[in-house]
Amino acid sequence: MDVKRLGTIRLRDLAVVVGLAFALTGLLCLPHFDWFRGVSIDLLTRVAWLTLDQRQVHEHSPVVVVVLDEETYRRKPFAGSPSVTWTREIGKVLTAIVDGGAKVVGFDIVFPNTIEQSEVIFGEETIGARMRGFDRDFLRDLATAARGGKLVLGEVVGAEDPIAPSDAQRLAVGNERNIRPLNLYTDADGVVRRVPLAMKTEGGSTPSMSLELASRALGVAAEIGGKDMVRLGDYRVPSKIPGTMTLNFQGGADDFPTYSLGDLRDCAQHGNSAYFRDHFEGRVVLVGALLDLEDRVLTSKRFATGVEGAHGARCGAPRSNLAKKFIHQTIAGVYVHATAVSNLLRKQGLKELGRFSNWLVDFGLAVAMGGVVLAFSFSSATILLASLVPIWFSIATFAFALNFVLPTADALAGGILTFFTATAYRFVVADKDKRLLRRSFSFYLAPALIERMIAANKPPSLGGEVRFVTIYRSDLAGFTPLSERLAPAELVALMNDYLSAMTEIIDKHGGFVDKYIGDAIDGVFGAPLDDPNHALNAVRAALACQVKLREMNSDERSKFGGQTLRQRVGLHTGSGLVGNIGSRQRFNYTVMGDTANLASRLEGANKFYGTSIIASEATVKMAEPGISWRELDTIQVVGRNEPLVIFEPLGHDGQLSLEQISVQAAYAEGLKLWRTRDFAGAADAFGRCADRDLASSLFRERAMLLVHSPPGPDWRPVNKLVSK
Repeated sequence: MDVKRLGTIRLRDLAVVVGLAFALTGLLCLPHFDWFRGVSIDLLTRVAWLTLDQRQVHEHSPVVVVVLDEETYRRKPFAGSPSVTWTREIGKVLTAIVDGGAKVVGFDIVFPNTIEQSEVIFGEETIGARMRGFDRDFLRDLATAARGGKLVLGEVVGAEDPIAPSDAQRLAVGNERNIRPLNLYTDADGVVRRVPLAMKTEGGSTPSMSLELASRALGVAAEIGGKDMVRLGDYRVPSKIPGTMTLNFQGGADDFPTYSLGDLRDCAQHGNSAYFRDHFEGRVVLVGALLDLEDRVLTSKRFATGVEGAHGARCGAPRSNLAKKFIHQTIAGVYVHATAVSNLLRKQGLKELGRFSNWLVDFGLAVAMGGVVLAFSFSSATILLASLVPIWFSIATFAFALNFVLPTADALAGGILTFFTATAYRFVVADKDKRLLRRSFSFYLAPALIERMIAANKPPSLGGEVRFVTIYRSDLAGFTPLSERLAPAELVALMNDYLSAMTEIIDKHGGFVDKYIGDAIDGVFGAPLDDPNHALNAVRAALACQVKLREMNSDERSKFGGQTLRQRVGLHTGSGLVGNIGSRQRFNYTVMGDTANLASRLEGANKFYGTSIIASEATVKMAEPGISWRELDTIQVVGRNEPLVIFEPLGHDGQLSLEQISVQAAYAEGLKLWRTRDFAGAADAFGRCADRDLASSLFRERAMLLVHSPPGPDWRPVNKLVSK
């Protein structure tokens, strides 16, 4: 997580994102967008099918289906015969199923007319008159099943042209006592996701086919209370829309054992009662059509369908070799009722959130996505968004397995819309001030300081604080003569090249350039951001600057144009007043105090020792380990009474050459002898490397002078510098 970024979130921006989430999710929760909630059920049905093993074991299914399928149409005696002549064969199958121990049989097919009603003239009479008594056996089978409470016929009510069983069939089953509505509930987008459990009638509420079959199977009466609340035994059916149940479909095409009517007719004809007991005893049976074009319904299973067919165990001849089936988005209507009955028996009706609760979930997810936009960079926020989608689907799928519907399509739509609108807001408004601040101050302030101001959500102002820092002060040796030799344009080009290279190194090592004074550079390490290694980083930057300068001096293509530059650097660590210092009209982020002054004195001390970098003892103590040093001397600079031990960094530990190690040892021996007043010995020690080390050569000259003119007894080994 980008902690710095979190610190820059303003209440105004957060309020805007919350407002965007509120508005967008509120819009999606309007009735016009209810299809989003429906799509959530459709998507979760598919995901659950693909990720969870939800297939029901046929032996355990409480519901089975008998279908008039293509095989039935192609088998004798049905082949070539109009369906109104099938009733007696259907009656035989019904009796065999009931005798086999089925709890109850429901008809999803309706025979509104019989052949006995035909008024087509055939000879001197109508066909109906000639076929009088044709349906007698069928009506007897219906009446026998109905008297035992084992049969429920279906009808479609409430339409302009209701579809109901013929008058003879109604009379045979005891009229309304054994007839129930088959109506379905279709959402605004044309998808069936719910079934009515009760239908309003003149006498009150009538249970639907699904509720009636489940009620008879359980042996308990369904209770229909206020606001069409339905209770079946101890199961209060969840209902988002009063009087309905949201269907919980299984994926694929093997939800229920399915048997072909043609195969069952042959089985009943041969009196195979054992087969019917094995496959129908104790179950609810639904009889319907399974055809490619007739009675097809688009349901919330539309993304999770499979190849349909009568896959139940065969009784008679092997299954006919029909043409290859295709997967449709629709399913046979009989499976809708079968699913509803199974949901009621298994207490698996889906529970949906109310509109307000649904909005709360959408709103929370949208706020989270908008917050991600404010807290992270766009690329990181996009990765988090891409991760959040499968995570949320996983949570919703787990809840769906527990028969609970969490918003997915609408929640993700609201979240994604909030994500992109919040991104646009951040780019156009929220980050506008930050971009302006970076652009305005990037040439004057350190990047770290700019980020600190952005994090504080306020522009720079007057004020300071005492901090422990390391000051870096550099200057060019012989700059004045050089500037006199070069034309102004050449001098500017040279200095721009030099200052850019040195500044880049200082920034890279965690420091920032306070200011340029001609050819001099004032750098600060340890501010404005805390850096426990600021002394070590300052030393490393100084060494890197020396290496870079040598490269630029030797590069004929550089703007130095053959000019050789030599740099002097002074490093000192201590307390300083750090902050925005100046007037109310103009100020600079800088460091003031003795620490900055002493770094400047140490920079100038390089000329007395022929060195490039001099650091104070305070810097050395804080920078160790990691750097190889040689102690140069004890000095007293202009403006200070206290002596100061100074050091030169030779390089990183383990990287010194044999020559550097030899000079380091000889110099240390000479300095020790010097401090014990053995000036002759010191001169000899310094002399061993005076030809290749300017500092040793200069110290040897000082020692030789004292050999010829020994100091008095009050002499101290302190070199008092007389100039800056």
